[in-house]
Amino acid sequence: MNITIRGLQESVFRKFKAKAAEENINLGDAISRAMEVWLNNEKTRTSKARLSDLEITNWGRGTEKSSEEIDKVVYGEVIS
Repeated sequence: MNITIRGLQESVFRKFKAKAAEENINLGDAISRAMEVWLNNEKTRTSKARLSDLEITNWGRGTEKSSEEIDKVVYGEVIS
């Protein structure tokens, strides 16, 4: 398909075109690949991840309170 695209940032397009040439990929294929990556990435960002999907990790002895220690660093000491 032949199309015209307006409004591209010239500097970005030049870098993209140079990278495609460096990789020995024609511009149409490079743009198609970039669009596929963007669309697949969009699907990943819009899917709802759940905490329950995360695997439990044992960081070893002495790390039982790591979450609380990180909270203290990030949020400061909480005074009740």
